[in-house]
Amino acid sequence: MRAEAVRPAVAAASNEIEASRRLPPALLDRLHAARLFRLLLPRSSDGIETDPVTFFHVIETIAQEDASTAWCLSQAGGCAMSAAYLDLPVAQAIFGSDPRAVLAWGPGPKVKAIECEGGYRVSGVWAFASGGRHATWLGAHCPIYRADGSPRRDATTGEQLERTMLVRTEDVEWTDIWNTVGLRGTASDQFALNDFFVRADHSITRDFDKECRESGPLYRMGNGTCYQVGFAGVACGIARSALDGFVDVARNKVPRGASRPLRDNAAVQTNLAVAEVNLRAARTYLLQSMAEIWKDLSAGSMITVKQRIIIRMASTHAIHKAREAVDFAWNAAGATAIFESHPLERRFRDMHTVTQQLQGQLRHFETVGAWMMGAEADLTFV
Repeated sequence: MRAEAVRPAVAAASNEIEASRRLPPALLDRLHAARLFRLLLPRSSDGIETDPVTFFHVIETIAQEDASTAWCLSQAGGCAMSAAYLDLPVAQAIFGSDPRAVLAWGPGPKVKAIECEGGYRVSGVWAFASGGRHATWLGAHCPIYRADGSPRRDATTGEQLERTMLVRTEDVEWTDIWNTVGLRGTASDQFALNDFFVRADHSITRDFDKECRESGPLYRMGNGTCYQVGFAGVACGIARSALDGFVDVARNKVPRGASRPLRDNAAVQTNLAVAEVNLRAARTYLLQSMAEIWKDLSAGSMITVKQRIIIRMASTHAIHKAREAVDFAWNAAGATAIFESHPLERRFRDMHTVTQQLQGQLRHFETVGAWMMGAEADLTFV
């Protein structure tokens, strides 16, 4: 398995990743050689085009050694699905001709793309561009304006149109903003463009059912669903290593004032079992749900709103059951876990950074519950 083969290299680089806030060049060489940045890239652009269940397993495996590396691979995987929405010659020029091609992107609230001859003039600042420092291309998501400054709107809905502009990393201005509690190695920094020209054929819509040219089952769902699966894989990988690490602590640690090892404490035994079963159950629910949906996609169906709701619910649930497992391990380990030299300290910080990110926010349950009852529900992140 590709992920297992590079796992020792990820573990060996983990401290350097944390200190430098980057994935080091030697590790990037290994990840590219294993083609782990191309998991969700179409085969027509020299990608692997794997299924989302396999994608989860790869991300989870890497996250057991370093969450930042896994996060970058998950982010890059979802971004690479953009190749399915580009004209084939453009997709091949960006991804197919460069085996180390990586696309990264992040949100930008005060940005715009103005229509001009042959494309767009793009200005703005975008942040949270995970993996951007080792990317070759960046996606600048923009609302579209006519040359006269008026918003370009959808003829049916009246909503302002938006597109993601693909630009080379050397064409942006970077600002280092990524001094964070956890996931430090993702280097999710800020980039800027000022009246930069982007060709029309280097822009995409993220509405996967509008401009997709690939016919494979992977592209019958959007990259948002794959993000949900992948980032849940990051959380489950962190939790798996945290629980395994805690067991090692509990077998040997005799707490201050106690006469027996931590493993003999009845409360610790019970809570460990509860954390383990909750993590396994949440993980299994997500994987089983995705496997069932994959059968429909493989048979030719497009993903439905109901199926997207299921993955949104299952992935958010898995992330938070993973957080509960990490919190148990960190708390039960006592003062042992507060030192930077101990793995549980980083697992705790990384896990709580995951839950602060978009994919881990509890508000997704509100969306799911509203949809279930037929109330108004914002499906933007479903």
